[in-house]
Amino acid sequence: MAVIDRETETALDATRDRYGRTVHHDLATAARARRTQAALATYAIHLAEHGQPLLTAARSGLDHLPPAPHTAAWRDLLDALATSHTEITRTLTHPAGPGSTEQRQQHAAVWPHLAFWADYGSIAADLADQHHHPGPELSAEDKRRWTDQARAARRRGELEPIESRYAADGRLITLAYLVQDDTSTVIALAGDLDAAAGWEVIGHYDDELAAGRALPRAVPLGVLRPDAASRFNRPDPTPERPVQELLQDVVEGRTAGEVSEALRTAAQPGYEAGPLVRRERLLDTAARFSYALDTVRGQQIGARLAALGRQLAFVTQEVHDAAEDLGATVGVLPPHRTPAPPRTRARPAVSTTPPTPPARSTTTIRRA
Repeated sequence: MAVIDRETETALDATRDRYGRTVHHDLATAARARRTQAALATYAIHLAEHGQPLLTAARSGLDHLPPAPHTAAWRDLLDALATSHTEITRTLTHPAGPGSTEQRQQHAAVWPHLAFWADYGSIAADLADQHHHPGPELSAEDKRRWTDQARAARRRGELEPIESRYAADGRLITLAYLVQDDTSTVIALAGDLDAAAGWEVIGHYDDELAAGRALPRAVPLGVLRPDAASRFNRPDPTPERPVQELLQDVVEGRTAGEVSEALRTAAQPGYEAGPLVRRERLLDTAARFSYALDTVRGQQIGARLAALGRQLAFVTQEVHDAAEDLGATVGVLPPHRTPAPPRTRARPAVSTTPPTPPARSTTTIRRA
């Protein structure tokens, strides 16, 4: 699906102007129709027969997980995937005629279901793979000993995190390299590694593969916005003036009004937001993501990003106010700022005879 989406976006880019507005609507409609047809063909090959068994295995895996706040949401998600599977298979079984109005309507109705499976079918696969018996954890005494070593290495800067995952019981588990005496050991820690206390080492392993076999299976990760649009069904991009173009407007401007307009565009809010406003939104969203990590370090970084967003919002307002003041000056550049002529060399006329090369010396040089 990612390949199909990438090819479709390439085709859709050719239907837009330089600001991202769709100007060739017929070509865009045809590209989306090809996308839906390719997704249906892929689903028919890989999931039409296997989707229902996969969902059954996922529900079975979910039944064996310990109770947690997110298990009910996963069960609802599996039910929604089952509904989408039914709609997709119905379309595959009773396709409308090629190029007909009915086919366009059928494609428009089935595409959200295809996008839903592309986004969240992996959750069903992860839950179906939960039938795994992890190895035993360390004894209480060994946990204390290895945790003390890990904390000492953390203070020395010799504890290197590799990756994090959540187990079915809700624990945050982090793999890390523990460096001691020029040797490195893979260890697993349960808890928030950035908290002053509350985390402990639950196992040590020869390598990452051994750790994966011994640890509980990772459960599906969360999303920042549960109701966000699908990455395979994103809305059309809003028009945007590139920063490079605004910079050229300033360089090529002759009047204060032209430069003022470029600055106002950069700081413009609303639907066609300017680059400064979009960067402010990026920082705010990244701050919300960092807060949502629910870790000490995440809270700290989220606060930094939120502060940067507020600073950029202040800068954006200042740019807008300065643009208004600049436009009010009705200033123009003075004539002494004359354009420099291009740095080119005169070329000889076509009929010009090339200069005679200097004669070569025939004097014999005697060597002593």
